[in-house]
Amino acid sequence: MDELNEVLAAVGPRLRELRRKRGITLAYLAEATGISESTLSRLESGGRKPNLELLLPLAQSYGVPLDELVGAPQTGDPRVHLRPITRGGMTYVPLTRRPGGLHAHKLVISPSAGEPELKTHEGYEWVYILNGRLRLLLGDRALVLAPGEVAEFDTHVPHWLGPDDDRPVELLVIFGQQGERAHLRARPS
Repeated sequence: MDELNEVLAAVGPRLRELRRKRGITLAYLAEATGISESTLSRLESGGRKPNLELLLPLAQSYGVPLDELVGAPQTGDPRVHLRPITRGGMTYVPLTRRPGGLHAHKLVISPSAGEPELKTHEGYEWVYILNGRLRLLLGDRALVLAPGEVAEFDTHVPHWLGPDDDRPVELLVIFGQQGERAHLRARPS
């Protein structure tokens, strides 16, 4: 029974560290999970024992396996199990599993019939072309990007992404909240 108590006692500090590393407030987490701020605070401080009703929404909100929250032993399986989402001729593969901050996705866009529809939304995007040719409509500009090329833009500008020909295009996309950008640092020469 001492081993179980040790495992349960370690959950609170693990939850606090996970939340702080991701820069999430208790208020944000409470809104995302439906668990009150006071309950979350007591969980993190060890004043409340964790149970499945509390841990499941937290694991879902953080986008991590329940095992990670409770510190379950490793199974030895190093594979990452990605869950693609397909919508409107696009397949998204989330590469990050955390709320807030920058989000990375692999995106495969199939050729589609019909006219492009420019959209706007909150945020900032950075795209890197892996395979195929990307047609990027950005405001009144039309650009074609080839493998290895990069574009970044404010998503308040009307935009559309799609293949430039009859083949799918594959790209990496990093999406951030307004003002968050991907920054590359070069070593001084």
